[in-house]
Amino acid sequence: MKLTLERLKRHAIAASLFPPTTLGRAIQRIGFIQADPIRSPARAQDLILRHRVRDYKAGDLERRYPSLGVEEDFLYAYGFMPQSTWRLLHPRLTSKLTASEQRVLDIVTAHKRIHPRELEAYLGRKREINAWGGYSKATTRILQHLHYRGLLRIVGRENGIRLYEPTAAQHDPPDPAERLRRLVLLISHILAPAPERSLRAALRHLAHSAPALQGRRSIVGSLIQSGELASAEVDSVRYVWPAGRLIGKAPENLVRFLAPFDPLVWDRSRFEHFWGWAYRFEAYTPPPKRKLGYYAMPLLWKSEVAGWVNISYRQGALKAQPGFVRDEPPDPAFHEQFAAEIERFRRFLQAEPAYNTNVNATAHRGGDAGLE
Repeated sequence: MKLTLERLKRHAIAASLFPPTTLGRAIQRIGFIQADPIRSPARAQDLILRHRVRDYKAGDLERRYPSLGVEEDFLYAYGFMPQSTWRLLHPRLTSKLTASEQRVLDIVTAHKRIHPRELEAYLGRKREINAWGGYSKATTRILQHLHYRGLLRIVGRENGIRLYEPTAAQHDPPDPAERLRRLVLLISHILAPAPERSLRAALRHLAHSAPALQGRRSIVGSLIQSGELASAEVDSVRYVWPAGRLIGKAPENLVRFLAPFDPLVWDRSRFEHFWGWAYRFEAYTPPPKRKLGYYAMPLLWKSEVAGWVNISYRQGALKAQPGFVRDEPPDPAFHEQFAAEIERFRRFLQAEPAYNTNVNATAHRGGDAGLE
């Protein structure tokens, strides 16, 4: 059977939006959940998990984090991952610790877990210029570096501030070539099917997340040659995915509001090829230049991303404002399913009943929705 764009879309949707399961199993199955601090109306990690976890409520990941056996770290972006993923990233560095780093590590080890503020009693409140040109406390910078090295882990948060504890006994990692192989197959699984160019671009982040691993530039070609990655060309775009039959399951008659960083829409070049329009995340775009809205979420209907939706959550109530790239889907079932997704979203936020959810009343084509 000839490979078509529709078959690629069906596989991407079915593979990524698998039947909802438990929180722990969902994280293990995906392998990585991208995080983002913006809460409009919920954080990206919660928006991603709500489609994949039964009865998920905003904040469940943070509430249950200590008991899940997951880690915060950087893969191709910063986020949450099972320990099976985390172990592939470490060790990153084997150089000797500086005297300051060793002292901080010793203090944290003695306390079992620590808030950065507690270190000030030992090390003072000295500040340094950070990578963005601003100032950070030197103690915080050291904690972050020890976390990057895998010597400390994030055990939780207090009012958004990371709490640290020593990492458990060091694991025995596979050899570097095997670690790289597994990482590439994992990332290709998360983003599958991915344009080969996009996969290679994502793998460039391994220079930061797994700097000790060599061969990053040639690994995709090697895995295609070995048959562990399948590849095919559609509309002059070469796609790759972990070897195996593409899922041909017809998409469900559902409306879904997707996070801007959901794996299904993460790669913007694939998004444009799949759905024929350019989605942009505009939270950092000046309001006069926004076309979709501050936190516009892609609106998936069956196998098409027909537009976007901005959701505001104020005074305990929900307001949804959709927009459509072309025309509102003519299928009468769309209105019913749009309302059903609003209700799911309300339960996810544990909000009061939604209002102003009439699609016809709020739909528009382009223009800033103005939701802050």
